[in-house]
Amino acid sequence: MRGWGRGYGGVVVTDAGRYFEGGISSVYLWDMDDGFAGCVLLKKSVSPTPKSSGSWDSIHVFDAQDRARTSHYKLTSTVILSLGTDSEALGGLDLSGNMVRQVEADMAVEDDTSHVANIGKMVEDMELKMRNLLQEVYFGKAKDVVGDLRSLQSLSQANKDRATQREMINSMGR
Repeated sequence: MRGWGRGYGGVVVTDAGRYFEGGISSVYLWDMDDGFAGCVLLKKSVSPTPKSSGSWDSIHVFDAQDRARTSHYKLTSTVILSLGTDSEALGGLDLSGNMVRQVEADMAVEDDTSHVANIGKMVEDMELKMRNLLQEVYFGKAKDVVGDLRSLQSLSQANKDRATQREMINSMGR
């Protein structure tokens, strides 16, 4: 496992550089009775400025149980996201949170290097999935909340707009 572990570390370092320009990555592997397990850690921080800061931490813990010509993989991934900004016009905003997802898969294994490709693909797919979920769910929701809290139009205009919307909906229901 030591030899291909080095290979896996090289793949992760290459991928981290490709996806997280300047990010840091680590890979840890250990033996288990019926296979092996490991952890892939990825970190990317934005250089903090007086106006903004941010970091993305990914923790991917996996185990692989060998079977005849296949392996059963279980991956548990956690993303911790922290963003902050400060603006004279709008004030400060801190958005932080985490997300955990899990996936299992049975994949073909020809030799030890197959594990590197299989786990690498699972981690890459999970990173993309979680990034998209964060983009859609968390940032979309945060945008809605900020929009509700810090409306750029007057309260009386917002109330008029809501009343007009209700009238339109009611007239469509008749």
